[in-house]
Amino acid sequence: MSGFFDNMLIAAKQVAILYIIVAVGVLADRTNLFTEKTARLCTNLLFYIITPCVIVRSFMEIKRTPENVRGILVAIGCGLLLHTVASVLSIPLFRKGDRQKNSVLKFASVYGNCGYMALPLANAVVGPEGVFYASAVIMSFQIFAFTHGVSVMSRDNEGNRAPFKPAKLFFNPGTLSVLIGLPLFLLGVKLPDMVVSPVQYIASMNTPLAMLMFGTYISHTDLKTLKQAPGIALAGAFKLLVLPITMIGLFKLIGLAGLPIKGALLESLIISASAPSANNTVIFAAKYGRDSGFASQTVAVISLISIVTMPLLIAFSSVI
Repeated sequence: MSGFFDNMLIAAKQVAILYIIVAVGVLADRTNLFTEKTARLCTNLLFYIITPCVIVRSFMEIKRTPENVRGILVAIGCGLLLHTVASVLSIPLFRKGDRQKNSVLKFASVYGNCGYMALPLANAVVGPEGVFYASAVIMSFQIFAFTHGVSVMSRDNEGNRAPFKPAKLFFNPGTLSVLIGLPLFLLGVKLPDMVVSPVQYIASMNTPLAMLMFGTYISHTDLKTLKQAPGIALAGAFKLLVLPITMIGLFKLIGLAGLPIKGALLESLIISASAPSANNTVIFAAKYGRDSGFASQTVAVISLISIVTMPLLIAFSSVI
């Protein structure tokens, strides 16, 4: 039992460090130094430039060994499994009532903050190896988000969906950065410092900027929303408890079957599975005409609750 509490305290300490930066973001928003409106203008910078640099850097910094090669391939497979299970388990949810809000809630239930929350936490708890494995989950996130996610968000009142564009499976920041970084890792390519250093400098912005931006969203969160929209509570319970606990069980079973799901790889996968709802919930809601204000509130509330659930789940996964 002491091992559980020790691991929980380690994870909680790392989450607390991140949320101190979030608190600075809240203060910055309240004093109009860095507001939510300004933070949203930084979304594309984070999405298209900084996060891809984080992913590419993780592939450049990890030594190529047979164990790491097996690990990244397993991580990609487990990322696909995570989003498949999430998509299937969410089918019975949010089928009645306001279609606009239901689309937001279902997307928020399935898609976690693999980039802005899981990457910084994986780096804090596990180190560069954690970012390396968590990056593989981002690739599966992008594949599902631009297929299943678009289907969920784009349904109109008659149930029709937006046309599927296969190019988006590959031409998106997450997949492209993995497709750049993975060959560098597998081939053992060493890039010159003139290339590596700028990537490292840009990547180092990810954690502070993402957390500051998140703080501006939290600044506008009202927990009374849970009473006004009980669907948020259900989405939060599914995303923060049902899904990660299910995946912990599946990952453990896969590990027992002989695949190397343990240590840094397992911790990174659990961090990705237990991450709160993705910021893309708001981006996709705005793009497909859903209620983006409701989406923002949903993401903020679920993320706030994750302060408690993520350390518990990370610790729980290490003792079962």
